[in-house]
Amino acid sequence: MNTKQQLKALAQARRGVIVPGAFNALSARVVADQGFEAIYITGAGVTNMWFGLPDQAFMGLTDIADHTARIRDAVELPLIVDADTGFGNALNTYHAVRTLERAGADCIQLEDQVSPKRCGHFNGKDVISTEEMLGKIKAAVDARRDAGTLILARTDACATQGFEAAVERAQRFQEAGADILFVEAVTTLDEIRALPRRLAAPQLMNMVIGGKTPITSAEELATLGYGLVLYANAALQGAVAGMQKALTVLREQRRIDEDPTLVAPFAERQRLVRKAEWDALETRYT
Repeated sequence: MNTKQQLKALAQARRGVIVPGAFNALSARVVADQGFEAIYITGAGVTNMWFGLPDQAFMGLTDIADHTARIRDAVELPLIVDADTGFGNALNTYHAVRTLERAGADCIQLEDQVSPKRCGHFNGKDVISTEEMLGKIKAAVDARRDAGTLILARTDACATQGFEAAVERAQRFQEAGADILFVEAVTTLDEIRALPRRLAAPQLMNMVIGGKTPITSAEELATLGYGLVLYANAALQGAVAGMQKALTVLREQRRIDEDPTLVAPFAERQRLVRKAEWDALETRYT
């Protein structure tokens, strides 16, 4: 199977496949090296790590497309790409899908927030009308050059219109052609448990560390029938914690030795970036 077919099969198996987020090519390599089956290219992560800004629509289409292309070159796993609101109206969404598909996306996520969007676990969100979002989903479906490219439709309506309204929206998103559904920022275990009973399409559940949704094990989510379990910024938060720890030691001790509990060894860093393969190529072409 190609990566699009692999991702579709993962979602439809409904076995709670954990999908970590990547914010650059090296983080994607680490995810792949750890044996995960798919990667989510996180808009929040790109915004945080590349701009030092909060997830409040500072990232543009060019930014996420560039990261997608670089990550596609770095790994062979299926890629879900965060396209925020489609970067505008339905026509902008059409263009975004074309662009991200060309960059290597296997699945493109679109959300129904009013632009400028913000993190799904921030306060102050609002959503566009259901009809406008349906137009974006239809545009996304039509824009695909490869019928195997998946459309993941996210609703943030729980925060402003309530759980029932979010479920109704998600159902209509499926009818418009969305392949995978994502009801963001549910706040209770009862809501988590209800969604697979209420919606027919494969679903993604987002586990935001420190966010509004109760952290639930992938095993339980699999039992409930979720296809994908997203940890969009676990690697990012781990990287920040690791940088803070290492730099604290450097500041206080005025040196850092090659301690694998503190920093990745030099050889491990070279392994992850496949230096041996590049050395072999250099020998071949010299």
